[in-house]
Amino acid sequence: MDLGIRGRVAVVAGSSQGLGRAIADALAAEGVDLVINSRSREKLVTVQSEIVEATGARVEVAACDLTPDDGAAELIAAAESAFGQVDILVTNTGGPPAGMFEDHSVEVWDEAIQQNFNSVVNLVRAALPGMKKRRWGRIVNVTSISVKQPVKGLILSNAIRAGVTGFAKTISNEVAEFNVTVNNVLPGFTRTERLIHLAEAVAERDGITVD
Repeated sequence: MDLGIRGRVAVVAGSSQGLGRAIADALAAEGVDLVINSRSREKLVTVQSEIVEATGARVEVAACDLTPDDGAAELIAAAESAFGQVDILVTNTGGPPAGMFEDHSVEVWDEAIQQNFNSVVNLVRAALPGMKKRRWGRIVNVTSISVKQPVKGLILSNAIRAGVTGFAKTISNEVAEFNVTVNNVLPGFTRTERLIHLAEAVAERDGITVD
Protein backbone atom coordinates (compact mmCIF):
# COMPACT_ATOMS: atom_id res chain seq x y z
CA MET A 1 0.00 0.00 0.00
CA ASP A 2 1.32 3.44 -0.93
CA LEU A 3 0.16 6.03 1.58
CA GLY A 4 2.06 8.83 -0.15
CA ILE A 5 4.33 9.48 2.82
CA ARG A 6 7.66 8.23 1.47
CA GLY A 7 10.45 10.55 2.63
CA ARG A 8 8.41 12.02 5.48
CA VAL A 9 9.83 11.96 9.01
CA ALA A 10 7.89 10.13 11.71
CA VAL A 11 8.32 9.93 15.47
CA VAL A 12 6.71 6.93 17.15
CA ALA A 13 6.61 7.04 20.94
CA GLY A 14 6.67 3.78 22.86
CA SER A 15 7.85 1.80 19.85
CA SER A 16 10.14 -0.88 21.28
CA GLN A 17 7.31 -3.42 21.51
CA GLY A 18 3.58 -4.00 21.07
CA LEU A 19 1.42 -1.69 19.00
CA GLY A 20 4.09 1.00 18.85
CA ARG A 21 6.54 -1.46 17.30
CA ALA A 22 3.93 -2.58 14.76
CA ILE A 23 3.27 1.03 13.79
CA ALA A 24 6.99 1.67 13.39
CA ASP A 25 7.30 -1.40 11.16
CA ALA A 26 4.41 -0.24 8.97
CA LEU A 27 5.75 3.30 8.60
CA ALA A 28 9.22 2.06 7.73
CA ALA A 29 7.71 -0.16 5.04
CA GLU A 30 6.15 2.99 3.55
CA GLY A 31 9.58 4.58 3.16
CA VAL A 32 9.33 6.96 6.09
CA ASP A 33 12.43 8.18 7.95
CA LEU A 34 11.81 6.99 11.47
CA VAL A 35 12.66 7.92 15.04
CA ILE A 36 11.73 5.21 17.52
CA ASN A 37 11.42 5.82 21.23
CA SER A 38 11.20 4.08 24.58
CA ARG A 39 13.06 4.29 27.87
CA SER A 40 15.28 1.31 27.01
CA ARG A 41 18.08 2.09 24.58
CA GLU A 42 19.03 -1.60 24.49
CA LYS A 43 15.58 -2.59 23.21
CA LEU A 44 15.53 0.28 20.73
CA VAL A 45 18.86 -0.68 19.19
CA THR A 46 17.56 -4.20 18.61
CA VAL A 47 14.37 -2.89 17.02
CA GLN A 48 16.36 -0.44 14.91
CA SER A 49 18.51 -3.24 13.53
CA GLU A 50 15.50 -5.41 12.74
CA ILE A 51 13.59 -2.63 10.96
CA VAL A 52 16.60 -1.55 8.91
CA GLU A 53 17.27 -5.14 7.87
CA ALA A 54 13.62 -5.70 6.90
CA THR A 55 12.93 -2.43 5.09
CA GLY A 56 16.15 -0.52 4.47
CA ALA A 57 14.57 2.52 6.11
CA ARG A 58 16.56 5.19 7.89
CA VAL A 59 15.92 4.67 11.60
CA GLU A 60 17.25 6.61 14.58
CA VAL A 61 16.72 5.82 18.25
CA ALA A 62 15.82 8.26 21.01
CA ALA A 63 15.84 6.69 24.46
CA CYS A 64 14.05 9.09 26.78
CA ASP A 65 11.29 9.01 29.36
CA LEU A 66 8.22 10.98 28.28
CA THR A 67 6.77 11.18 31.79
CA PRO A 68 8.78 14.26 32.88
CA ASP A 69 7.55 17.46 31.25
CA ASP A 70 10.81 17.96 29.35
CA GLY A 71 10.88 14.41 27.95
CA ALA A 72 8.68 15.24 24.96
CA ALA A 73 10.77 18.23 23.94
CA GLU A 74 13.87 16.05 24.20
CA LEU A 75 12.37 13.47 21.84
CA ILE A 76 11.24 15.98 19.23
CA ALA A 77 14.58 17.79 19.41
CA ALA A 78 16.38 14.48 18.80
CA ALA A 79 14.23 13.82 15.74
CA GLU A 80 14.81 17.30 14.34
CA SER A 81 18.53 16.92 14.92
CA ALA A 82 18.55 13.59 13.05
CA PHE A 83 16.27 14.42 10.13
CA GLY A 84 15.60 18.16 10.23
CA GLN A 85 11.88 18.04 10.97
CA VAL A 86 8.94 16.01 12.23
CA ASP A 87 6.05 15.42 9.83
CA ILE A 88 4.24 12.56 11.54
CA LEU A 89 3.83 12.15 15.30
CA VAL A 90 2.44 8.98 16.84
CA THR A 91 1.78 9.33 20.56
CA ASN A 92 1.71 5.91 22.18
CA THR A 93 2.25 5.36 25.88
CA GLY A 94 2.03 2.29 28.06
CA GLY A 95 -1.28 2.05 29.83
CA PRO A 96 -1.68 2.94 33.51
CA PRO A 97 -2.14 0.29 36.22
CA ALA A 98 -5.32 -1.76 36.27
CA GLY A 99 -7.64 -1.57 39.25
CA MET A 100 -10.89 -0.23 40.66
CA PHE A 101 -11.38 3.34 41.88
CA GLU A 102 -10.54 2.66 45.52
CA ASP A 103 -7.38 0.78 44.56
CA HIS A 104 -5.60 3.93 43.44
CA SER A 105 -4.18 6.72 45.58
CA VAL A 106 -4.06 10.36 44.54
CA GLU A 107 -0.38 9.85 43.74
CA VAL A 108 -1.17 6.99 41.35
CA TRP A 109 -3.78 9.16 39.61
CA ASP A 110 -1.25 11.97 39.25
CA GLU A 111 1.37 9.62 37.80
CA ALA A 112 -1.12 8.14 35.34
CA ILE A 113 -2.29 11.56 34.17
CA GLN A 114 1.32 12.66 33.70
CA GLN A 115 2.22 9.55 31.72
CA ASN A 116 -0.90 9.13 29.61
CA PHE A 117 -2.34 12.62 29.19
CA ASN A 118 0.32 15.23 29.83
CA SER A 119 2.87 13.36 27.71
CA VAL A 120 0.50 13.57 24.73
CA VAL A 121 -0.05 17.29 25.25
CA ASN A 122 3.69 17.88 25.61
CA LEU A 123 4.55 15.90 22.47
CA VAL A 124 2.00 17.81 20.43
CA ARG A 125 3.21 21.10 21.89
CA ALA A 126 6.79 20.29 20.85
CA ALA A 127 6.02 19.02 17.33
CA LEU A 128 3.21 21.35 16.28
CA PRO A 129 5.12 24.60 15.59
CA GLY A 130 7.21 22.96 12.87
CA MET A 131 4.17 21.31 11.32
CA LYS A 132 2.29 24.60 11.19
CA LYS A 133 5.28 26.39 9.70
CA ARG A 134 5.58 23.80 6.91
CA ARG A 135 1.79 23.61 6.62
CA TRP A 136 1.77 19.81 6.79
CA GLY A 137 1.51 17.43 9.69
CA ARG A 138 -0.13 14.25 10.88
CA ILE A 139 -0.71 13.55 14.56
CA VAL A 140 -2.03 10.14 15.58
CA ASN A 141 -2.81 9.26 19.19
CA VAL A 142 -3.05 5.60 20.16
CA THR A 143 -5.73 5.43 22.86
CA SER A 144 -8.16 2.58 23.54
CA ILE A 145 -11.57 1.20 22.64
CA SER A 146 -12.41 1.97 26.28
CA VAL A 147 -13.18 5.57 25.31
CA LYS A 148 -16.30 4.21 23.60
CA GLN A 149 -17.16 1.58 26.20
CA PRO A 150 -15.27 1.72 29.52
CA VAL A 151 -13.63 -1.56 30.53
CA LYS A 152 -14.19 -2.92 34.04
CA GLY A 153 -11.14 -2.63 36.24
CA LEU A 154 -9.39 -0.03 34.08
CA ILE A 155 -10.67 3.18 35.62
CA LEU A 156 -7.42 5.08 35.11
CA SER A 157 -7.23 4.21 31.43
CA ASN A 158 -10.96 4.76 30.88
CA ALA A 159 -10.87 8.26 32.34
CA ILE A 160 -7.54 9.48 30.99
CA ARG A 161 -7.93 8.14 27.44
CA ALA A 162 -11.27 9.94 27.25
CA GLY A 163 -9.42 13.14 28.10
CA VAL A 164 -7.03 12.55 25.20
CA THR A 165 -10.05 12.16 22.92
CA GLY A 166 -11.41 15.54 23.97
CA PHE A 167 -8.00 17.14 23.54
CA ALA A 168 -7.51 15.66 20.09
CA LYS A 169 -10.92 16.66 18.77
CA THR A 170 -10.55 20.21 20.04
CA ILE A 171 -7.05 20.81 18.74
CA SER A 172 -7.86 19.21 15.39
CA ASN A 173 -10.24 22.08 14.70
CA GLU A 174 -7.61 24.62 15.73
CA VAL A 175 -4.89 23.33 13.37
CA ALA A 176 -6.90 22.18 10.36
CA GLU A 177 -6.20 25.41 8.46
CA PHE A 178 -2.48 24.56 8.56
CA ASN A 179 -3.06 21.18 6.86
CA VAL A 180 -2.33 19.41 10.13
CA THR A 181 -4.65 16.55 11.02
CA VAL A 182 -5.17 15.03 14.46
CA ASN A 183 -6.73 11.60 14.83
CA ASN A 184 -7.07 8.89 17.44
CA VAL A 185 -6.71 5.15 16.95
CA LEU A 186 -8.84 3.10 19.35
CA PRO A 187 -7.38 -0.43 19.40
CA GLY A 188 -9.47 -3.20 20.87
CA PHE A 189 -8.14 -6.27 22.61
CA THR A 190 -4.81 -6.97 20.91
CA ARG A 191 -2.43 -9.67 22.11
CA THR A 192 0.37 -7.48 23.42
CA GLU A 193 2.47 -7.93 26.56
CA ARG A 194 0.32 -5.36 28.36
CA LEU A 195 -2.93 -7.15 27.50
CA ILE A 196 -1.53 -10.46 28.69
CA HIS A 197 -0.54 -8.88 32.02
CA LEU A 198 -3.98 -7.25 32.36
CA ALA A 199 -5.74 -10.53 31.63
CA GLU A 200 -3.64 -12.29 34.25
CA ALA A 201 -4.44 -9.60 36.83
CA VAL A 202 -8.18 -9.77 36.14
CA ALA A 203 -8.14 -13.57 36.28
CA GLU A 204 -6.37 -13.52 39.64
CA ARG A 205 -8.76 -10.91 41.03
CA ASP A 206 -11.89 -12.77 39.92
CA GLY A 207 -10.61 -16.27 40.67
CA ILE A 208 -10.87 -17.47 37.08
CA THR A 209 -8.47 -18.68 34.41
CA VAL A 210 -6.98 -16.36 31.80
CA ASP A 211 -8.74 -18.38 29.08
